[in-house]
Amino acid sequence: QVRLVESGGGLVQAGGSLRLSCAASGSIFSSNAMGWYRQAPGKQRELVARITSGGRTNVADSVKGRFTISGDSAKNTVYLQMASLKPEDTAVYYCYADGRVVGSTIGYIEVWGQGTLVTVSS
Repeated sequence: QVRLVESGGGLVQAGGSLRLSCAASGSIFSSNAMGWYRQAPGKQRELVARITSGGRTNVADSVKGRFTISGDSAKNTVYLQMASLKPEDTAVYYCYADGRVVGSTIGYIEVWGQGTLVTVSS
């Protein structure tokens, strides 16, 4: 039905920047919100940032002032601009979306990407 594909992860030096991208593909999807979670080894998955179809954003305190989330509702695409990266930002970053599949009777769904690894060196 719907899948999310992330890109933009990689290795970056502390203080550097990366931009993550995520786009929905497959069935026609009307998202209510999209966002980014991350999970480091031995830690729980945590919300990094999210954005609603109306443009409201929520950013975790740990990345506030450094990360910016943006999106294109019409294209079901979301971005995470990461600046001033720290080693503690190292994690697998997962794209998330929720909404409805147009023309389907399955109703509300939640979709997760496979994740993209961000590694920040000291």
